[in-house]
Amino acid sequence: MTQVFNFSAGPAVLPRDVLLQVQQELTDWHGSGMCVMEMSHRGKEFTQIIHEAEADLRQLLGIPSNYKVLFMQGGAHFQFGMLPLNLTKEGDTVDYVNTGHWSKIAIKEARRFENVNIAASGEDRHFSYVPDEASWAKTPDAAYLHYCSNETIGGVEFPYIPNSGSVPLVCDMSSNILSKPVDISKFGLIYAGAQKNIGPSGLTLVIVREDLLGHARPGTPTMLDYKVHADGESLYNTPPTFGIYVAGLVFKWLLAQGGLKGIEQRNIEKASLLYETIDSSSGFYSCPVEKPFRSRMNVPFCLADESLDDAFLEESKSRGLLQLKGHRSVGGMRASIYNAMTLDGVKALADFMRDFARSRG
Repeated sequence: MTQVFNFSAGPAVLPRDVLLQVQQELTDWHGSGMCVMEMSHRGKEFTQIIHEAEADLRQLLGIPSNYKVLFMQGGAHFQFGMLPLNLTKEGDTVDYVNTGHWSKIAIKEARRFENVNIAASGEDRHFSYVPDEASWAKTPDAAYLHYCSNETIGGVEFPYIPNSGSVPLVCDMSSNILSKPVDISKFGLIYAGAQKNIGPSGLTLVIVREDLLGHARPGTPTMLDYKVHADGESLYNTPPTFGIYVAGLVFKWLLAQGGLKGIEQRNIEKASLLYETIDSSSGFYSCPVEKPFRSRMNVPFCLADESLDDAFLEESKSRGLLQLKGHRSVGGMRASIYNAMTLDGVKALADFMRDFARSRG
């Protein structure tokens, strides 16, 4: 098979070593005679899989003992509604920071349930930056403060963890979780769709402080109550078993890479190479994000001459560089370089970009 490099924003590239292990174990997991997709989620085999996955994740992130790890379904969209149902009572105010597309969707959903205060917004500069925290208009008694640590579409990443004081800090970490060390103790709740840095789509990770459980609003559907899933150890209903299995393999792969400190250094190297290629192109390419807030995971860029976009995509595909078209809402190009994207893949993209600029510039 011809080698390709997949820059999709999600579902995204998975580590090749993990895929090969999945292939090897697909029809017979550890001598059980069963594929993970066909074994009981309450059997001893899957119990081993989910317990190991949680233990390895706790080791990677240094998750304190007073936090629950939940393996759930429904993606980040499901969490947008679960948050107010579980963390607020009627009449509360919640604070949201608006840094782009996914922040806006989360805000829209929260407004169905509560009073939403926009503590800060980057819309005044076309979502190209993160507003200085000193300028935020926070609500002292907010039920929680929510932000998106990395905007997958706009390529804006928080370079710091906000200070929420005594207010629970909630983060949509879907597209940069496990890309660097994080102090979990600063958060009340973290949620992340799996399809960027964790595993297949269909799995959602939630890390929640125990004192925030058990306060769901009256009438909250059973499946939307975090405590139900925590008490059931993520097995209240049939979970996404195959996704959890693959995620567990990814966690072990990350540990073998030197953990999150090791993978962070690789991510810095990859992102630096790609941004340097853009910035040194004498204006042929440009990145719309201000430098201090550029994402290490999602790199949006534009060609100065938009009429060359189709040619860029066609020629890049012929070089085995796939999924570089920008999101339909913003256009241009986007290279997603999550943990599993290799340095060789980023080098191949940088080489192509330089070649294309020389031939068309």
